[in-house]
Amino acid sequence: MATPYLKVENLVKRFGPFTALGGVDLEVYPGEVHALLGDNGAGKSTLIKTLAGVHQPTEGQIYIEGKPVKFRSPRDASSAGIGTVYQDLALNQLMSVTRNFFMGRELKSSLGRLRMDEMNQIAHDEMKKIGIDFSDPTQAVGTMSGGQRQTLAIARAIYFGAKVLILDEPTSALGQKQQMGVLKTMMRVRNRGDIAIIFITHNEIHSKLVADRFTFLALGKVIGAGSKETLEGDEIRRLMAGGANLGDLAAELDEVRAEA
Repeated sequence: MATPYLKVENLVKRFGPFTALGGVDLEVYPGEVHALLGDNGAGKSTLIKTLAGVHQPTEGQIYIEGKPVKFRSPRDASSAGIGTVYQDLALNQLMSVTRNFFMGRELKSSLGRLRMDEMNQIAHDEMKKIGIDFSDPTQAVGTMSGGQRQTLAIARAIYFGAKVLILDEPTSALGQKQQMGVLKTMMRVRNRGDIAIIFITHNEIHSKLVADRFTFLALGKVIGAGSKETLEGDEIRRLMAGGANLGDLAAELDEVRAEA
């Protein structure tokens, strides 16, 4: 396998006396979808915010293409090729598709005027590459479906240099058809072969449909990892439940029933 674009070794993050990450190892390769799974409180959000430069690690090391890096801000992470698409998408619904695509990075002429025709064409072309053919990039983002907004945020991150694309629960608030649209977009990005995707999800079915490899977190630690070929369905389900056996969970429920 090729050298990982992103590697994390023994990453620890403490907030005062609370340890949110207790020594996480992770490798992410170009051309793969890497599912990051775990229950609420497992440490997924802290991990991706550390990778995105929002938090600085207490201990451990992040490597980009084999070189140690320190992210002191989200700008540092973005410059290193880490693109994060959060659930809120950071889109302004009243502004156009194009203005959202270039938000804060608008192209201007020597006289300071916006080069709108050029920006409209770029926004259209970049979204078309990953599955959305928008005839009118001047329309307001508020008129787009949830899946189309996800595609816009993904296309924007890629255009501005993302080599690792972190997608935070991209299908969680969507209907079934829109969810499938986002999964198709992820696969088109994967098929480019030069971008790694970290896919944070609670949806076991979605992870099994698109992920090449899996890492499972519980209480800030990695409790399991593997490829699609090495992990059976029951093992994925067990690790998503924090490592608990379904038989043990059933026994606990039986004890509660007996109390009635």
